[in-house]
Amino acid sequence: MSSKIRIEDARRFRVGDGFRLSDVDPTATPGFSGSDKDLKKELVQHDEEIGVLQEKLHAEKQNSLLIIAQGMDTSGKGGLIKRLLDPMSPLGYRVQPFGRPTEEEAAHDFLWRVERALPKPGEVVCFDRSHYEDVLVQKVDALAPAEEIERRYGAIVEFEQQLAERNIMLIKVMLHISKDFQKENLRDRLQNPEKLWKFDPSDLNARAEWDEYMDAYQIALERTSTETAPWYCIPGDNKDYARAVVKHLVVDALRTIDPQYPTPDFDPKAELATLESMD
Repeated sequence: MSSKIRIEDARRFRVGDGFRLSDVDPTATPGFSGSDKDLKKELVQHDEEIGVLQEKLHAEKQNSLLIIAQGMDTSGKGGLIKRLLDPMSPLGYRVQPFGRPTEEEAAHDFLWRVERALPKPGEVVCFDRSHYEDVLVQKVDALAPAEEIERRYGAIVEFEQQLAERNIMLIKVMLHISKDFQKENLRDRLQNPEKLWKFDPSDLNARAEWDEYMDAYQIALERTSTETAPWYCIPGDNKDYARAVVKHLVVDALRTIDPQYPTPDFDPKAELATLESMD
């Protein structure tokens, strides 16, 4: 245990063979035993490097990064995304929330709206929820036949493999919170006038189906965590810890991409000489 979070600590949350969601303690902070002050330092530890790497990614326009944030209501998806983007230039990132499908979206295959929101070369895009809602909400609430849900697992794996072939690196994160922690958060929203806008009565309907959602997450994670598009299931009751862990995953991914500033298609010395000769 340490007062610092290492990238190796972040990688340990990768979903692999034998994964059981019920074995993940939402209150735990594996690998970290420091103070709240130490955790605040961890949140900004890689900010400068992330900023430089994102600028290179945007300039090079060869690869892109897609971050998917999933989790039960109040798990901190929005706050996580805000923290991830803090050190980045807004010129090169985009946030895409996914709510209930519109009439137009529902008329197409479930991946249609996702395809339209994918990052362009050089972009970092964060999905607040994603196509996984179509094997979570739609499974729990029986909004699609069981055979269609089954088909979707395979379609997702194939789709995400294609993303890798298109130079889109994918980080998929489930923020795993406890039922007690969610109750505290929902109570806070209902009692705080400045947070009422975040509450939706449907949040309580989903909470009533907590066990069903945990089962749906278990199946989704084990069926769609692959070598090229792994899931990371991260304890989420300590939001700063979860955010710091995901930041480590982001800097790890950007280092792997290793973007470089592009070689100019002009002669800088000649252009400088021209500039100096001008009034």
